[in-house]
Amino acid sequence: MAVRHKKVPAQAASRFQSLDLLATLVAVVATNGRMLFVNAALEDALGLSRRSVVDTPFADFFTQPSQLQDALSGAKGNKFAALRYDAWLRCVHREPMPVHVVVAQTEVPDEVVVELLPLDQQARQDREERQIDQAQATKELIRNLAHEIKNPLGGIRGAAQLLQMELDSRELIEYTQVIIHEADRLQTLVDRLLAPHRKPHVVGDVNIHEVCERVRSLILVEFPKGLQVVRDYDASIPEFRGDREQLIQAVLNIAHNAAQALAPRLAAGDACLTFRTRVARQVTFGKQRYRLALELHVIDNGPGVPDSIKDRIFYPLVSGREGGSGLGLTLAQTFVQQHHGLIECDSVPGRTDFKILIPLP
Repeated sequence: MAVRHKKVPAQAASRFQSLDLLATLVAVVATNGRMLFVNAALEDALGLSRRSVVDTPFADFFTQPSQLQDALSGAKGNKFAALRYDAWLRCVHREPMPVHVVVAQTEVPDEVVVELLPLDQQARQDREERQIDQAQATKELIRNLAHEIKNPLGGIRGAAQLLQMELDSRELIEYTQVIIHEADRLQTLVDRLLAPHRKPHVVGDVNIHEVCERVRSLILVEFPKGLQVVRDYDASIPEFRGDREQLIQAVLNIAHNAAQALAPRLAAGDACLTFRTRVARQVTFGKQRYRLALELHVIDNGPGVPDSIKDRIFYPLVSGREGGSGLGLTLAQTFVQQHHGLIECDSVPGRTDFKILIPLP
């Protein structure tokens, strides 16, 4: 791969400087194939400095150079405004990286912007978009279904009460009491489904470590023996505007699920739950890019999420524990999404990591 050392023209560097703020890999390329600019993210991926790659043929950095050459020829002939394809990017000191390539024309003749999305990142973005769409559809379904259930449920309970007043037999009264009790149980379930959509969003300054400490104290009260709670905090994380009680409930639901899954390790005395906070920079989730985001991990050393429900753990009424309501993670996802955030789960036997992402100011 021929490399010529040439300084980036000051005018080009100034025009494209804002591209350095992106986490996406971006190159500005002339239609003759020579690179005019690469952003900092692409420098890191290639393992080469901007100075060493500018004015070299960009196609040489791909395992199949002809794909990019054809795309640049098409751009020069105005055959498309944007073109997409998958390719392998050559990187120094590591294996080629699979990327999704987007070639788009700019307002400057004979110049194109080439955006490279690592395919694992593209898959994550697609998964996040599906998760957000699924959560919105689930919310609408829950609200409609809950309202449809509530009306006949009230009628059933009322009829059972009236019938009970007319009965003298203790055995028959026991039957009506079963109906009333089950109607009340279903009413409680419906109320829990509707709760996150009914409560007003009370916004104030939130310190995420105060949230974690509150959850930690609640978990240790319920599970006082055999559980170690590790705190791994980044003290530099700023406060942000949010609903403190909703976030406590969201983190508590995740941590409580984890503690319940740790039952065998609790008995053995080696159960471990970790709260880890970090600042993520230049991240994209929920179809938006954020300069800073809170990254809160709730990690346990339990058996992991069963494969049969891994793709459905945020669906309502889906639970991997016998007797579980299947609402804890659904409510946690709803509360986090009300803060424009997202929850992700990475689970293997011995380590389950729930990651909460929330934009920071």
